Amino acid sequence: MLDLNDKSILITGGTGSLGQKLVEHILQRWPKVKRLVVFSRDEQKQFQMNQRFPSLPGNAMRYFIGDVRDFDRLKKAFKGINYVIHAAAMKHVHLAEYNPMECIKTNILGAENVINAALEAEVENVVALSTDKAAAPVNLYGATKLTSDKLFVAANNVTGTNPIKFSVVRYGNVMGSNGSVIPFFLKKKKEGVLPITDPTMTRFNISLQGGVDMVMHALEHAWGGEIFVPKIPSYKITHVAEAIGPKCEKPIVGIRPGEKIHEEMITASDSFYTWDLGKYYTILPSTPKWNLEEFVSHFSAKKVELGFKYNSGDNDEWDSVEKLRELIKLHVDPNFEI
Repeated sequence: MLDLNDKSILITGGTGSLGQKLVEHILQRWPKVKRLVVFSRDEQKQFQMNQRFPSLPGNAMRYFIGDVRDFDRLKKAFKGINYVIHAAAMKHVHLAEYNPMECIKTNILGAENVINAALEAEVENVVALSTDKAAAPVNLYGATKLTSDKLFVAANNVTGTNPIKFSVVRYGNVMGSNGSVIPFFLKKKKEGVLPITDPTMTRFNISLQGGVDMVMHALEHAWGGEIFVPKIPSYKITHVAEAIGPKCEKPIVGIRPGEKIHEEMITASDSFYTWDLGKYYTILPSTPKWNLEEFVSHFSAKKVELGFKYNSGDNDEWDSVEKLRELIKLHVDPNFEI
């Protein structure tokens, strides 16, 4: 059973949507946490978080201004830390296409810095956040996150006698997160126009709490090198528009640079290493440090069929228009009305 009381946790990108939800969850579940460090480069968001979350006894709630590109700053921040959750990323697809090297510096070189700083500081466990766009990427953001995933999986090969574990959680669009489609549509609804990129477009859907639960699962259960993938529903972009603004105009504007029509979290090529754990799938490293038979037995894991793929367009579970309205009211805007 995971117990973070009397432990020190650091969240890179801790001022983001998921970072703030992680802080809220940890403080509620483990009020005796030794130290909870929010590491990010946005001082305004840190100021706002400091207003939202009360100080912990002994100044245990810490806010570090820093950038994952800065290895020396990471080393200082990681001293005495038990668990690192790596959520920092440059994530907007079209901005990454226009500013490719900036995306590479943050998402790839930043990932390498997190790994090396964690190894030096003898952190116990590192969980890195990935994205569905990392599977068979068609845009630079996805390609950098795929590279980041590979770095974190391979980091387990260079730990030596250090018992540190690195793992990855990969999931789809987080409902209500900054820059996602639902807040965008809620804002555009006031103008009476909801622009549709492509009427056939689909996306996976997960709540912020669902993302938090995945991170906690990885912290508790990872053996090192896994990429955890949740079993979650999909939605059609047209259904999101209908759920939010049934009376709005819905012009078709075309997809943006680097966008996919459907998202994929597990490719057919991944099926060789993919196992069904019940609530989650996991893509295992091709050469794990631990015994595969023991892993399969411990988790009652079942091998997926060769050629299996997990795609938002071919999903078995879908959020309807009515379900989306319920979820928006529950997870995004409690005052939401049609």
